[in-house]
Amino acid sequence: MALTGPKKTVIQLVTVVLVMGGLSWASVPFYDWFCRVTGFGGQPGVAETQSDEILDQTIKVRFDASLDRDMLWDFKPVVREMELRIGETGLAFFEAYNPTDRPIAGQASYNVTPYSAGGYFDKIQCFCFEEQVLEPGERVQMPVTFFVDPEIIHDSDAKYVHRITLSYTFYEIDLPEDYVVLSSEEAGTMTSRVDTELN
Repeated sequence: MALTGPKKTVIQLVTVVLVMGGLSWASVPFYDWFCRVTGFGGQPGVAETQSDEILDQTIKVRFDASLDRDMLWDFKPVVREMELRIGETGLAFFEAYNPTDRPIAGQASYNVTPYSAGGYFDKIQCFCFEEQVLEPGERVQMPVTFFVDPEIIHDSDAKYVHRITLSYTFYEIDLPEDYVVLSSEEAGTMTSRVDTELN
């Protein structure tokens, strides 16, 4: 029996909403994949090995850290800026601290500015898009290994870039389903161990 009148209109509207919602959901991972592959929007590339070529020309890399407005961690780069040769592998650390009395899970997104340099900033190791869980009072340092691709000097726009900014933003996510909440005593022991290792 075919639907007519108001019932048909309601069904059509619900279908449109569901289709649009599905497209919106799918567009986020697709856009992220597209940016990672092309460097569009300041997304760095991903490399499995170090650069085979190191130039005499240097470039400065600045590190920036921010938090989503609902994220309660403290988050900052250990070093604000470093200068290295183009093609040389750099190692930087970002520090995160959970000052609250509850465990908090977080995940970081990132970008590179200026956007023209995004496709030439290659990360070998990174904590971005990985789930991080900090216990109450826990402090950790997270490494980023990277290099600036020597091909940057052949790009008509990017070759004039003398400073690149790598930015991370942490936002809170749900704790893993299988996560076991530590007691305050266990969490305190873990924090003391981490602080000792860092010092």
